Amino acid sequence: MRLSCLSSAGVEGVDGYPVTVEVSRSEPASGPGRIHVVGLPDAAVREAVDRVTTAIFASDLHHNPGDLLVVNLAPGDRRKEGPAFELAIALGALATIDRNRLQLPEDCLFVAELALDGSLRPVRGVLAAAQAARSQGLKRLMVAPDNAAEASLVPGLSVHAPSNLREAVAWLRQGLDQAPRCQPPAEDPGAPISDLDLADVRGQDQAKRALVIAAAGGHNLLFIGPPGSGKTMLAKRLPGILPPLGDDEALEVTRIHSVAGLYDGRRGLYRQRPFRSPHHSVSAVGLVGGGAVPRPGEVSLAHHGVLFLDELPEFPRRVLEHLRQPLEDGELTISRAAGRLRFPARCMLVAAMNPCPCGYLGHPVRACVDSREAIHRYRAHISGPLLDRIDCHLEVAAQPVEQMTRANPGPSSAELRLQVLATRERMFARQGCANGQLVGRALLRHAAPEPDAQALLHQAIGELGLSNRAHDRILRVARTIADLEGAAQAAIEHISEAIGYRLLDRSSW
Repeated sequence: MRLSCLSSAGVEGVDGYPVTVEVSRSEPASGPGRIHVVGLPDAAVREAVDRVTTAIFASDLHHNPGDLLVVNLAPGDRRKEGPAFELAIALGALATIDRNRLQLPEDCLFVAELALDGSLRPVRGVLAAAQAARSQGLKRLMVAPDNAAEASLVPGLSVHAPSNLREAVAWLRQGLDQAPRCQPPAEDPGAPISDLDLADVRGQDQAKRALVIAAAGGHNLLFIGPPGSGKTMLAKRLPGILPPLGDDEALEVTRIHSVAGLYDGRRGLYRQRPFRSPHHSVSAVGLVGGGAVPRPGEVSLAHHGVLFLDELPEFPRRVLEHLRQPLEDGELTISRAAGRLRFPARCMLVAAMNPCPCGYLGHPVRACVDSREAIHRYRAHISGPLLDRIDCHLEVAAQPVEQMTRANPGPSSAELRLQVLATRERMFARQGCANGQLVGRALLRHAAPEPDAQALLHQAIGELGLSNRAHDRILRVARTIADLEGAAQAAIEHISEAIGYRLLDRSSW
């Protein structure tokens, strides 16, 4: 019996984990030879047997079809999914035949799918696999050519990308030290996601101010107003004033998109913060992730960026309720019989809604045609606990045409982005995170307002009946307003402005 052993990797949630591929070859006691895969393989892994055998013969490599091959994917208590193990299985099978003269390096990880002609095809989650390889102390990685740029993003790894199985065998025979190495792709400059500029929105100065506050502190935001008031225009211009991703953030965002199959493989790390805008027909699994084979949802794809929900009450209430945990904790935990999966979900929620079903409640010209009961049912799609997790909700009123044409365009997105960057630098220098992430003792230490401002906040809490969570969110927003002005401590005017952004907490509205 001959035995070969080499390293591969699987993906669970958005994280990679090492998989040891062991291949044993022996002569069958009776009957024809066969290949048997153990180690909790799914249907795609079991289908790999036929693809691997056909690819070996198409590559004109030595293989004894009459032998018994047992392929073990360790650890045996984790389900293995997808075609990423096919290259490792094929090389392991070839290494058990002396005539192939194949020496498998112990410091290399193999991840690729095989076509029937022996060519290497890309797989999802290669960046997560590369990070798993580095965490295990491996120095090399062999992937398909279309995955080479993605794998090269992880520093400290030599990435090799043969075009087919025959070339991979030739490189291993001569030694990978002599094989070509792939270079990392050009760095993404992190330019704004589009040419949309806040200066294009005339008027709506208070809404623009709230947008800058949300961008600087990482706060959740809800716009309420009639159709055509500019709610969607404002939200879509938010990416233009957000700071670029840091190195660790960029690597995490790129890994999530890689696992979801959305990374094109020809760019560097994502530097622009993601902006996701799902339709209101999205399912709960599509919004927060999960499924039979758990995949990241929209809230995870918006990690370190923006999740924009337009026409918020049109989303089913049961779907929106799934956002409560990720908005509070910054991550989503999905429990399955085989274990628990963690999906990062620290994003800004920006939403827009009409004040009533027809949209014209409070409009200066058009009359609302909805009954009180209809308005109540419409707003009941959004629960109190979900609204409590939104830092700022404010009205975006309809503007007369004359006011829109005469209004000053205001600062451009580029100018506001510099202001947001400077404010975030103050936050990170003081506390190591954005104000929207302050909790517990850190919130009390860094966001404590002046005594008269604290008294005003306590008065507002009593009169409006606000929750403790709303109290903390007002403190965070006030701290951000103070940072925008360079103040050392939140004053009474900062607390007053932050309370003004709690529109839905007022019974009169």
